[in-house]
Amino acid sequence: MDMDYFEKWVLKEFNINLSAYKSNQLHRRINSLMSRVGSSSIQEYIELLKKDPAQKQKFLDFITINVSEFFRNPEIFEELKEKLKSELLKNNNSLKIWSAACSIGAEPYSIAMYLDEVSPGGRHKIIATDIDNTIIERAKKGEYVDSEIKNVKKQYLDKYFTQMGDKYTMSSKIKNMVTFKKHDLILESYDKDFDLIVCRNVVIYFNQDVKDNIYKKFSESLKKGGLLFVGATESIYNYRDYGFEKASTFIYRKL
Repeated sequence: MDMDYFEKWVLKEFNINLSAYKSNQLHRRINSLMSRVGSSSIQEYIELLKKDPAQKQKFLDFITINVSEFFRNPEIFEELKEKLKSELLKNNNSLKIWSAACSIGAEPYSIAMYLDEVSPGGRHKIIATDIDNTIIERAKKGEYVDSEIKNVKKQYLDKYFTQMGDKYTMSSKIKNMVTFKKHDLILESYDKDFDLIVCRNVVIYFNQDVKDNIYKKFSESLKKGGLLFVGATESIYNYRDYGFEKASTFIYRKL
């Protein structure tokens, strides 16, 4: 029994399309998971995933790459803040923003805190999506540990978080600015008329055909002049093919 069978089983069981991922990386990740739990075959691993909810969740977390932190790559995030202020907020106090593959919610909440600071009267709509229901529920709770809030400035920590023991809980005001939903970037259609789409450190794991399709659909989902903000390892070299121009190192503007 091989990886092809496993990929078909995962698609049927979890509705996750593993064939979209770069196969070498993916197979290494799966083999690593199997060796950690002592599974010597794909069939053995499938049986474990069927009967052990904790291992099933570990698999989903591992495959859907739930790694995030507030203001990730702070110097790059500063560039986004500058573009928000100088371009998107200039004549618009009701931005529509999509944080795709939002993981634990750090990215959309980072944007919400910034908008509350510079555009407090704005009627902004932030939609945050992820493929993993468990992680969405965690994001809605808005509870974080030290390592996840390490880039949060003291002024934001004091204003927007409540500390209890080793947990930091996001304020209701910021939580209410973000709507979380389950969404699959590969299998589902995209909403339209966004001013900003944030999708960082996810597309890098996909094969080229899937990447092309995602960037094309992001472009179609943005308003003219809208921005796409990608991760620090995700430069889009053929951005013109998708109808973008470069607005900054990791920010692209729809023409």
